[in-house]
Amino acid sequence: MKKHWLCAAGIMFSSHVMADNPVIKEVFTADPAALVHDDTVYLYTGHDEAPNNDVFFEMHDWLAFSSTDMVNWKAHGPIMKATDFKWAIGDAWASHMIEKGGKFYFFTTVRHNEEKPGFAIGVAVSDSPTGPFRDAIGHALVTNDMTTQTPNDWDDIDPAIFTEDNGDTYMFFGNLVPKYVKLTDNLTALDGEIKVIDVPNFTEAAWVHKKGENYYLSYACEFPEKICYAMSKSIHGPWEYKGILNEVAGNTETNHQSIIEYKGNDYFIYHTGALPPKGDQPSGGRFRRSVAIDPLIYNDDGTLKRVVMSTEGITEPAQEK
Repeated sequence: MKKHWLCAAGIMFSSHVMADNPVIKEVFTADPAALVHDDTVYLYTGHDEAPNNDVFFEMHDWLAFSSTDMVNWKAHGPIMKATDFKWAIGDAWASHMIEKGGKFYFFTTVRHNEEKPGFAIGVAVSDSPTGPFRDAIGHALVTNDMTTQTPNDWDDIDPAIFTEDNGDTYMFFGNLVPKYVKLTDNLTALDGEIKVIDVPNFTEAAWVHKKGENYYLSYACEFPEKICYAMSKSIHGPWEYKGILNEVAGNTETNHQSIIEYKGNDYFIYHTGALPPKGDQPSGGRFRRSVAIDPLIYNDDGTLKRVVMSTEGITEPAQEK
């Protein structure tokens, strides 16, 4: 997320919305991360609140939505703000939610205070997928001083969590240099060294998923950002680059993807700047982005067909295959 802000103005959204792209129309959303739990899809997003489209992003907290058919989405309002981490001074960037042992762990990026300046990754926890969430450990999980691969103070961003079948859990993250690290069983500490991943043209927004025997690492590549991907037979690589998965949106330089399987259907979730103005709400754009969803299709050899962005989005409710 080349500098993504998430900001939810303390409003509780309770209505259902009918999908076409973008799927959320009442508020600007970005950097989607989806979790399938108990036959429900929970969609976690940032919230763009930039007053215009020619300065920069402004984001302060995170929003949650849920669906049982990928067409109708229920808004649950803000689940947490960046400054709920007492050691943070703001800038709620991209996040990822997972469930383990009946608790929900929310990994996300915020700007650390002057004690350890730069961007850091924190983890929050709740008994519910829609919160409320609290800081799980009282300090950052990863701070800028822990990695030295780039001089940028935003190189430890965009956490993405993947859990193996044996329960081992890994966090992928980074800007310009992709990295990953094993987490402890309680998900609140690192369990080993941070390792660098070898894939071309990496910018940010790592996401890992598995289908059959294949592992997939997708990520925002170059700038303006496309989504590229690589494949492996192991979570540890080596990763074989496969090419572009999703093209530049055209109305925003950033992209950020989430890939899930739900009721036997595969989905590619991303953001664009395509939300038109409505009432008092201004138009979308480079600093006011909105989440969209299109189908993800696998080729017979396991590679992925290029995702074509559409205005129609998901038109048929998900049904078990």
